[in-house]
Amino acid sequence: MRLLAVLIFALMTAACNQEPDITGSTPVCAMRNYSSYNPRDMSQCVAACKACDRGNTVTCTTSCTLKGAH
Repeated sequence: MRLLAVLIFALMTAACNQEPDITGSTPVCAMRNYSSYNPRDMSQCVAACKACDRGNTVTCTTSCTLKGAH
């Protein structure tokens, strides 16, 4: 009985996540918009973040810095 309850709970929890998986979509978008995209270049990284992830300057700069852009 417990196994059935756990299984039902797991299925209900999994069904609640309706957010699309966007992992890895930024490089594809950046490559499509920038012919020689370099994620380590701060200006290109921020521009790609703004265009592809709909970020703003502050969040994109922080994200790019954490990813190793200079």
